[in-house]
Amino acid sequence: MKYIILLGDGMADEQISELGGMTPLQAAVTPNMDYLAANGVIGTARTIPEGLPPGSDVANLSVMGYDPRQYYTGRSPLEAVSMGVNLGENDVAFRCNLVTLSDNVKYEEKVMIDYGTEISTPEAKELMEETEQRLSNDIIHFYPGVSYRHLLVWRGGPERSDLTAPHDISGRLIAEYLPKGEGYETLICLMKESNKFLPVHPVNLKRIRKGLRPATSIWLWGQGKKPALPKFTDKYRLTGSVISAVDVIKGIGICAGLEAVEVEGATGDIHTNFRGKVMAALEELREGKDFVYIHVEAPDEAGHRGELANKVKAIEEVDKMLAELLKGLNQFKDYKIMLLPDHHTPISIRTHSSNPVPFVIYANGVNTNSKITAYNEEAAIKSDLFLATGPELMDYFIRG
Repeated sequence: MKYIILLGDGMADEQISELGGMTPLQAAVTPNMDYLAANGVIGTARTIPEGLPPGSDVANLSVMGYDPRQYYTGRSPLEAVSMGVNLGENDVAFRCNLVTLSDNVKYEEKVMIDYGTEISTPEAKELMEETEQRLSNDIIHFYPGVSYRHLLVWRGGPERSDLTAPHDISGRLIAEYLPKGEGYETLICLMKESNKFLPVHPVNLKRIRKGLRPATSIWLWGQGKKPALPKFTDKYRLTGSVISAVDVIKGIGICAGLEAVEVEGATGDIHTNFRGKVMAALEELREGKDFVYIHVEAPDEAGHRGELANKVKAIEEVDKMLAELLKGLNQFKDYKIMLLPDHHTPISIRTHSSNPVPFVIYANGVNTNSKITAYNEEAAIKSDLFLATGPELMDYFIRG
């Protein structure tokens, strides 16, 4: 038996007036998702435990079968693992976004214009190398990642700082969201200092001439120490791989003992190699893997940016991926596929919510005679099937 999870990050949403009262999932043309609903099992699952933030880190940890209440230590240490940064016992990792702030003279009076400037990885590497050169010391170092997503590691740093994810404050004055709690003075100082040299860096000046947004500051959040996860193979007796353009997802997979597969052209936004992820997944299965976890970030990015048309488009791209998967999976005798988002990313609030997510599971050769003919939030709620945690969902998917 082959097991495949296709996860459209943040696909779930609310009813939107511009779509005639439909959600993006309902408005999108998704014949392959609807096929799974009509021939599989549909339901809802709670992926965000009560009291934990509804982030992709918590949600994907949960979907992958690990209780975040037991194993979650923060977002950045998972990203550090994916980036190959070895964290020591006392090291605290922080996510370091390259953001665009307004031009107000006083830092506290600036507005979060863009939480994750769409900057190329080579451009970002130059900016982060400059940041490392200017702001690092014996205990603090910066590491370049992909696009706007980077890393700060602080040896013996604070774990209990009160930090805010920049995608939660789009369009807002940053003053009340600046770091608080342990180590806040150092963190604010680093952010302010970056704003002195990043706006005038040659990379940003060139971007401005092209009409592109410059990355004018770093923004620090998501701190934590390296987690210790039981191996996925030990839990489910399956070998597997994870396919994602996002370091936090790859980091969860690596910590779980899965192989992280790199796909050329995978970016984490709407301009990504959707088909390449499918081809890579099928190749992993052909080479003997039992399980593949395919993560697609594009719907979530569109939700955070309030881009309704792009969110619908991203969902339709996920449906095309599903078509390719179903076609390619015919080479295997038995397989099961689960489609779901990790959390909701409503356009109306441009951030995550912790509502239960719709999922559908399809097994080839099994006719469930489902009375539900579409995959969306409303259809899933009509089902009697509800699973209270992500680990319960994974157990249900793998073990039945």
